[in-house]
Amino acid sequence: AEYMGMFIGEMDHFQASGLPARRPNSMNNYGIIVNEIGLEPMIHILQEQFLQQVGHLLWPGVGSDFDGHHSFIVRYKEGEDLGLDMHTDDSDVTFNVCLGREFTGAGLQFCGMMGEPGHRHHSHTYQHVRGRCVVHLGRQRHGADDIQSGERLNLIVWNHNSTHRRTMDYQQPPYWKEGGPPDPQCLSYTHDRDFRQHRPLPRGANAFRGWCPPPGKAHDDP
Repeated sequence: AEYMGMFIGEMDHFQASGLPARRPNSMNNYGIIVNEIGLEPMIHILQEQFLQQVGHLLWPGVGSDFDGHHSFIVRYKEGEDLGLDMHTDDSDVTFNVCLGREFTGAGLQFCGMMGEPGHRHHSHTYQHVRGRCVVHLGRQRHGADDIQSGERLNLIVWNHNSTHRRTMDYQQPPYWKEGGPPDPQCLSYTHDRDFRQHRPLPRGANAFRGWCPPPGKAHDDP
């Protein structure tokens, strides 16, 4: 609890300073990149002494040789980001720690792995609990349900493995045709070209020209 409180305190102090801050990533609008406020060395030690061992145990190869990270805190609350559309991460292995504060809702929906027949099939719903960490491969599709009340802060570490990224498995991964119609909760209005064939756009969402699945890979493509 003390460790999480320190992270929240650092974020609060930085925001109170009025200094400019970049968006955490291309999809989240609220939060902070912890690497840019002096905490990168601490995350590096965390990665080296703990995250690396867990990554190797769960996914030997992909998770065996971390040599970089992009680390940030995201914030969800009324009047800001409520949830997050389905996506994959620019990460080889992602660690997602719920720091707090008090909130209801905001489940994390997991679907399949990018390029596999079940890519857009639902696999699990995870409920964030303060102090707990969920770990997953960056190429697993996932998205955050809307928060219902309160404020949720999460520390997210995108771990990078440059050795893995030089392999053909990473640079030219196979992409299989879908095994069946996508599950509604696994659709992305940002990335999926067929989103509106299955669901109406959420209120306030912008229509994008999606690319997923590639031509010939949707379940009903000829």
